[in-house]
Amino acid sequence: MTPLSGSDAPTVELMDSRKDLRDFLATRRGRITPQRAGLPTYGGHRRVPGLRREEVALLAGVSVEYYTRLERGNAGGVSDSVLEALVRVLELDDAERAHLYDLTRGMTAARTRRPARPGVRPGITQLLDAMTDVPAFVQNGRLDMPAANRLARALYSDLLDDAGPIGRAGRVPNHARYLFLDPRSTAFYPDWHKTAADIVTQLRAETGRSPDDRELTGLIGELTTRSREFSALWATHDVRWHTTGTKRYHHPVAGDLTLAYEAMTLADPGQTLVTFTAEPHSPSQQALTFLASWAPSLTDSTTSAATEPSTTQST
Repeated sequence: MTPLSGSDAPTVELMDSRKDLRDFLATRRGRITPQRAGLPTYGGHRRVPGLRREEVALLAGVSVEYYTRLERGNAGGVSDSVLEALVRVLELDDAERAHLYDLTRGMTAARTRRPARPGVRPGITQLLDAMTDVPAFVQNGRLDMPAANRLARALYSDLLDDAGPIGRAGRVPNHARYLFLDPRSTAFYPDWHKTAADIVTQLRAETGRSPDDRELTGLIGELTTRSREFSALWATHDVRWHTTGTKRYHHPVAGDLTLAYEAMTLADPGQTLVTFTAEPHSPSQQALTFLASWAPSLTDSTTSAATEPSTTQST
């Protein structure tokens, strides 16, 4: 399937923590059947496939009124013990648990998370340039790519192409915008649907961490109004962390690659270093070697990394 776009794509309300909490809890309890929760069933028709609000309240040890207020987005004064009970009842994984805390605490506490840097420190750029045998780039929570080494820019040459369908001078390349709005992404990612779902879960987690990020709000608004596929995935409220795994690519020059990735959090707020490696002596390793020989042919505008002025920082 190609990325779906058009002005008639459905829209969703953006960056509303109360609505996000309501929808997140509703979709999570919708996954848990009474049988799975150990509740007796008496037959008959149920209006919802998962747990009812009163059943979640019973299992969590709170009143129905209290849980109903919480699911309606009224999280004022909610205790850690109640949140942990919901984590248990709704069988939330680590990423979903963190998202629940982000949503509830974000309504009642002052924002303490510093915004992501617009560029990268010179020391990180030097690190990227020194990594000549593996693709590596810096990514923020919005999935912008403010800096990358030469091999990563060869791998992601379409994403970094200002002449492409989503290119615009002065705008930082963005993985989500490329995947959902650039038709070339469907050929580049053989597992396009899985990659699309993964990207949406990352952005959903970031909205919980940074609900006041105007650039994130703008990105989600753009994708929601231009891509039906994104809008449908966004409505699931699924949240995942992606720190290690494997990705498949079909590069227009190097062909097929299967690469293992590692994502490592940097000291700079909101920035992550992502690296890729191939199995030694594999066809993917041969393809990376070919990319390394092809990379010098890229233009300077495609291979330069975004940096910010050097500053002295204490350690």
